[in-house]
Order: sequence, then C-alpha cells, then structure tokens
Amino acid sequence: MTYYTGKTEHFAGIGKIPFEGRKSDTPLAYKFYDANKVVAGKTMAEHLRFAVAYWHSFCGTGADPFGAGTRNFSWEKHSDPVDNAMEKLDAAFEFITKLGVPYYCFHDRDMAPAGDTVAQSEANLQKLVAAAKERQNSTGVKLLWGTANLFSHPKFMNGASTNPQFEVVAAAAAQVKAALDATVALGGENYVFWGGREGYTCLLNTDMKQEIEHMGRFLQMARDYGRSIGFKGAYLVEPKPMEPSKHQYDVDAATVIGFLKEFGLENDFKLNIEANHATLASHSFTHELQISADAGMLGSIDANRGDAQNGWDTDQFPTDIYQTTEAMMVVLQNGGLGSGGLNFDAKLRRNSTDAEDLFLAHIGGMDAFARGLEIADQLLANSALPSLKSDRYASFQSGNGLKFANGEMDLTALAALAPVNEEMPLVSGKQELIENIINQYLYK
Repeated sequence: MTYYTGKTEHFAGIGKIPFEGRKSDTPLAYKFYDANKVVAGKTMAEHLRFAVAYWHSFCGTGADPFGAGTRNFSWEKHSDPVDNAMEKLDAAFEFITKLGVPYYCFHDRDMAPAGDTVAQSEANLQKLVAAAKERQNSTGVKLLWGTANLFSHPKFMNGASTNPQFEVVAAAAAQVKAALDATVALGGENYVFWGGREGYTCLLNTDMKQEIEHMGRFLQMARDYGRSIGFKGAYLVEPKPMEPSKHQYDVDAATVIGFLKEFGLENDFKLNIEANHATLASHSFTHELQISADAGMLGSIDANRGDAQNGWDTDQFPTDIYQTTEAMMVVLQNGGLGSGGLNFDAKLRRNSTDAEDLFLAHIGGMDAFARGLEIADQLLANSALPSLKSDRYASFQSGNGLKFANGEMDLTALAALAPVNEEMPLVSGKQELIENIINQYLYK
C-alpha cells in the first residue's frame, strides 16, 4: 500500500511507518506489529484487522468541558464546510495509508457536515461517499463499519429510537437509512449501533417498557432495510452503561444479548465490545469479550482503555500488554473476529498537539495488540494454562458428571449422588500459578 496524498500533504515529513523490530529506537516504527508475520496460522494483519476511527483522529480537537480545543487542523481552512470535509478526507487517507492500516470507521457526521434540511444532509453525505469510494479504490483501504451519529444534535437529547417524540424517531430513521446506504456504497463489512442517549436521565418521567420496545422495533426495521439494499455484513451493538445518559439500555454485553434475543435479532446482530465501556460497567474488558464469545456473538472490538483513577470514558490508546494478551486469548479461542476487527476508538490527550503524536498513539496501540497476540498464542499452544482450566472441570468429563452436563438426570437423581459426608476435599483453583505463568510469558 503506497500512501495517499491530495493537493496538500497534511502530515509532511512523515513517511510510511515501517516495521523495525523490538530492538529499534525509532519512534515512528513498529516494534511488534509485523503485518506479514504468521501467528497461529494467519498473518498479524489477518488476525488484528486494525481500523482508524474517523471521529477521534480527524474530528477531535482536544476540547473538554473546561476548555477549547488545542489542535488546529490543517484541513479546516475553507469557508464551505463541504470543502473542509473533502480536504479532511484527503488527510484521513494520507494518515491511514502512511500508518499502513487496512480499515477505517466513521459516523455519518464525521465524514460529511449536516445541512439545513434532511435532503441537504443526505446530499452532502453522498458527495463525500463518492469521494471516499475513489480513495478506497486507489489505495486498497476498506471500510470496517459505518454508523450514524444519533446523539450529538440537540433533537436527540432524549434519545433517538427511544425518544418520546415520534418526529425525532422518524428523523433518526432517515439518518440511519442514509448511513446504511453509505455503508453499502463503500463496501462496509459491518454496521454499528451505539445507543449513546438510548436510555433515561429520570425514571419518573420515562416509560422504559415502551422505549425498549421502540428500540427493538427500530433495529428490526434497520436490519430489514439493510438486507433489502444488499448489506450482507454483521450489525453490531456497542454496549455502554451510562455517559452521556444516566442509564443506557445497552448496559453491558449480557444485557444486550438478552435484548437481541427478545426481539429476534440474534441471527443478524453481534456485539462491538469497547474496553473502556466494559470498565464503566464494572466489568473487565476480557469479561465482556468472553460473555459475547460464549454466546457466539463476539463481532468486533473498539480498542482503547480507561484510567483507573477516573470514573469516565477517557478513551486512551491501549498500552497494557497484560490486558491485550487476555483479550487476544479470547479472540483466538473464538476463532477470530469474523468480519470485525480492532478499531482504535481512542483519542490523543489534550496536551498532545504535534502531528506525529497521532502516529505515535496508533503505533503504540498496534504494537500492544500485536505483542498480546504473540503471547496469547504461546500461552494457548505451549503453557499449562489450557490444561489447568480443563482439569478444574474434569469431574464433568465422564461418569455421572458427564450425564449431568448432558441433561441425562433430574434433580432427584442428582441429589441421590450427594456425598455422604458434608466435608469433602477442596480443589485449588491455582490462581496464583496461572498469574505467574502469564507473567513468565509476558517477559519471554
């Protein structure tokens, strides 16, 4: 993949990021991510399927509730917002191809500005989609997933599909329809729903049952429309417990799975798990991945991390190799992510203002997951970890234990097999040994 530049080179002085190996001291080089290296029968590129998030990388200025943005974008120089969007598109493809990442993800409003009317907004999006398709064709970059921003505009203050005003629900439908059209036009492999304001702030004025039913009906309609226009990919729901809403209906993976099954959506929908959202739900990232994998519904990953000392969604780039190792163990045992991938839904810190900082952040995240992939494969293939887990459940692999597991006895028969004595030998879970083994492989 050669890197793309439009009329202006927005990241001048930075070329294609090379792989130089773990002994390299070059900041703008990969230490562990070797796209062509084969691990567990596939290349790293095939396992990880990295994507750049359009919103944080090319729209995030570093602004926060206490101050204005700290980054000035070189493409924000035109009086016409569509012209700015076109130049931002050039900058995005320049960055993605210099980084050597195969995919990107976007919300409709990231790529194209809203107009004064629904028709104008859709026309703006169609114009940018046509330009993006040209750039995809010339570079080989693909769309991992598209989605609609149904949370930023004031009309969505009370939700989108769950809004108590029918007109807002209809407006959300128009936006999702256009975003699905855009995703199909760009060959998107998935489509995401994130219910940022699908929830409540005050339960006293909320008909929760009605709102959840409306959300289920809305997703059914979106699924059917997407299939009718040729979308063959997975629909993904991204769990998050709160923020911006006090309580969001897609609280965590288990809740989403139950919701999807209730509304008959489980055959078309999977989950997009974000690390920072898992911790906000008081779960670990690995827990949410495992719940999804066990249900056969692990679809994709938003790769980031939170801050243990902050109780909000800090969206930092992932650097914890212990965490990425645990995550990749789940992914490998799941047989991969299918049409999903690892999207860097992460943003630079407010005080990181150099153009190269965006590269450094992605390089660090990619290396962390590449190293995690290597260690996860070694742990599963060479360590005692798998046997320690299976041995813990050995009593269910034969005899009466196997009959119970296979549903071949009732409660009376099971109770008759209870040991005579209340006291029985305790079997160690060997947690400390397991943790020591992981640390041993981390530093090999």
